Amino acid sequence: MLSNKVYDILKWIALIALDALGLLYKTLAAIWGWSFGDEVLATCTALSLCLGTLLGISTAKYNKSLEPPDEAEG
Repeated sequence: MLSNKVYDILKWIALIALDALGLLYKTLAAIWGWSFGDEVLATCTALSLCLGTLLGISTAKYNKSLEPPDEAEG
């Protein structure tokens, strides 16, 4: 289990930081002629998607564990 603080940090990284950093590098690479702009952006996007998906699955499992058991299931 993750603490709320760790979860919030990972969520911020997945939803904001990775995409922002990837786009920043891509933009600066185009301006200054740096290498691998597309590759860095694609890598940041892939990491963001993966981390966001894992956090979403974790959240869904956690929320399901908080639900009272269904009486129909016995």
